[in-house]
Amino acid sequence: MSGSGPRGPVAVAVVGAGVISTQYLGNLASFPDVEVVAVADLDTARAKATADEYGIPVSGDVDTVLALPEVELVVNLTVPAAHATVARAALRAGKHVYGEKPLALDPVEGGKLLAEAAALGLRVGNAPDTFLGAGVQSAIRAIESGAIGAPVAATTAVLNFGPERWHPNPEFLFQYGAGPLFDLGPYYLTALVALLGPATRVAASARQGRAERVIGSGPRAGTRFDVEVPTHVTALIDFAAGATAATTFSFDSALPRMQFEVTGTEGTLELGDPNTFGGPLRVRGGSDEDWRDLPVTGTDAGRGIGVLEMARSLRADRPHRASGEMAQHVLDTMTAITASAADGEFRSVPSRCAVPEPLPSDWSPTDPTLG
Repeated sequence: MSGSGPRGPVAVAVVGAGVISTQYLGNLASFPDVEVVAVADLDTARAKATADEYGIPVSGDVDTVLALPEVELVVNLTVPAAHATVARAALRAGKHVYGEKPLALDPVEGGKLLAEAAALGLRVGNAPDTFLGAGVQSAIRAIESGAIGAPVAATTAVLNFGPERWHPNPEFLFQYGAGPLFDLGPYYLTALVALLGPATRVAASARQGRAERVIGSGPRAGTRFDVEVPTHVTALIDFAAGATAATTFSFDSALPRMQFEVTGTEGTLELGDPNTFGGPLRVRGGSDEDWRDLPVTGTDAGRGIGVLEMARSLRADRPHRASGEMAQHVLDTMTAITASAADGEFRSVPSRCAVPEPLPSDWSPTDPTLG
């Protein structure tokens, strides 16, 4: 790797020791290019328990870990309402930051965050990183090879009964900044942007299936709570390159379902769930009697590969792929969908973003020489 800056693994501090942190920490511990040196949480006892479980030397509150001079990159796994606040604190402490989705609760806040990072010469990365997995990356390569001709349209849907049945503390997933659009939407919209390029305008409709939900698992099972956001959202999306998409996000379906297809002039590509990192991947051309499986190559290592790719990019002094600009564009798109559903009008998506270069097919999370 090039550059005259720091060498060796990138020192990482994780902020937020909730449910999702276990997936990140388990993976980050296996990546040779990063070293988790601290964990922070509002509940410092939970931070300590998490640090002890993974053999991480420092735990405490946010100020404690941001004060560590060795920390280069903060991984922000807090609830959506805290994303921008924690990210800003990390930047002002001189740290690069990689956050869970969404980038912020609204585009104005997200834009301010990116502007501050640029002024400080620091980087912002953001989930989801699932588009870096073998499934979507193989789909990108298939489209680039001409497997379906020119992309014309996409059809995507994710419908389930809602996370309150399995999540022990699900209230935040039904508050402003979440719901199925902001919770599940980033996986699908980021994959669409990676496949089809940036969006230009949207039209949408939304409703709320139930005004109250009941926690279904854990020590608070049976607790009722209010729903603040729409729980079924359908959107039409136009893309700058000419393709369109129809997509649905729902927490109101008794029958869980998932669909992700890209239709081209010569065939249709069927992807797996973009909330995962693998396949399957199938294609069917106009003269085919049935679907054909396509090879799925790349990594399915799981959440945290965006952090790893960002760390490698820092050391190599090159742009990282799960960028803040891409997350801002997805946030702009979701906000436009929300506004369109409220007023019944087409809404423009104000930002654009660069489409990241595909990962090499042999990119490896455990071998730094391969990527």
